[in-house]
Amino acid sequence: MKAALNAARGIKAKNLLVYCDAVDDSLIPENLPKDLNLILVTKKEDMVWTGKVTPKGVLTLPSLKLGRMGMIKISVILAISAKLVNPTDTIVFLGGKSEQGLLDIVLAFEIDKESEILTGTDFADIPETVKPAVFEHTLNLAIELSNKGREGKPVGTIFVLGDEERVMQLSKQMIINPFKGYSEEERNLLNPTLKDTLFEFSALDGAFVISGDGELISAGRYLGAATDESEIPRGLGARHIAAAGITALTSAIAIVISESTGDVRIFRNGKVIMSIEKPSR
Repeated sequence: MKAALNAARGIKAKNLLVYCDAVDDSLIPENLPKDLNLILVTKKEDMVWTGKVTPKGVLTLPSLKLGRMGMIKISVILAISAKLVNPTDTIVFLGGKSEQGLLDIVLAFEIDKESEILTGTDFADIPETVKPAVFEHTLNLAIELSNKGREGKPVGTIFVLGDEERVMQLSKQMIINPFKGYSEEERNLLNPTLKDTLFEFSALDGAFVISGDGELISAGRYLGAATDESEIPRGLGARHIAAAGITALTSAIAIVISESTGDVRIFRNGKVIMSIEKPSR
């Protein structure tokens, strides 16, 4: 903790992200610098904070084994989505292992200058039309799906969030839409009863189209928007090209699971803005 605070002072960081599952709440000092915001990171959906410092926000990660860099990347993109940090902010991340109650990593960096966190500096914020809770839920769902697969088998799929009218105009239905005829409440992504259904439908060809409010508009959607493939890293397949194309022509954001590797990539404005590697078992 002392090393993290020293680093924050040294680089004049605006935000301190702490993986609170790995530390007793009382160990976070009450006298944090006034210009340093505390942001808590947890895998516990029912986390109760008893520390003396009021956090600026809480980020909930999927309750899965995550590599160190994966945890940092997910925390950063969720913090950007929730408007807790700006892409130009300098932050300090303090992480560790919850099983051992041990904090063992301090990383200080300026977000948009750290190419290992965000792919390049030419990226935009998460669109304001996509609610932070919807983005967080979708990303966590994608990471869980990439780790567990469907019935133990790897799957690949695309989640397209926001600008749904334009996305629907630039795509076509490959199968009968399984969400047609249901109420908005019944097909809202944040409805916990839908999780198993989404896992089942992830085996379908095509993309999920989701509104910024979390309404599941369609599944099995063919994204036909063309894009400049020179902007896409070599080795990425048709799903990634489709995600790049639809985000280049709309204000949507796309989250893609690679069937071959299990890696999760986030697309915005036709480009990959973050890659989250599947942790080794």
